[in-house]
Amino acid sequence: MQRRSLILSAPALLAATALPAWAATPSAKDLPVLQVWKDPNCGCCKDWISYLQRDGFQVQVFETGNTAVRKRLGLPDQFGSCHTALIGGYVVEGHVNAREIRRLLTEKPKAIGIAVPGMPVGSPGMDGPEYGGRKDPYDVVLVLPNGSARVYQSYFRS
Repeated sequence: MQRRSLILSAPALLAATALPAWAATPSAKDLPVLQVWKDPNCGCCKDWISYLQRDGFQVQVFETGNTAVRKRLGLPDQFGSCHTALIGGYVVEGHVNAREIRRLLTEKPKAIGIAVPGMPVGSPGMDGPEYGGRKDPYDVVLVLPNGSARVYQSYFRS
């Protein structure tokens, strides 16, 4: 009977071990607080923060200083956007998806953080009704300690 149980459970075991490391992402209660620095008048920043809160993130908001914080944390200007965040020792710049923040916290790569440079339409916070459902392709980049970057995840590309 034990052999039959093992044979029947083998496909499930194989499927579980084939999952990428980031598939077991932290639950909301395990997430550190996300600190965000933004312009007090920026609507898309508020929308991004609301999106993350709906996904279970606890967010602490500072209404000024994102450019100064970005510099202090060592993120090169070319990766800049309208808000800068810090979570678990990583910079999160711009309209990054919750999934990639969780993945970053799970994988713990040697990096400054992740960024969505600029403000691509269709990214979280830039996806309101005023954009008419438009979704521009964009990349979430992993910013490495030497200031270079590589694509961490692409969105809306075929």
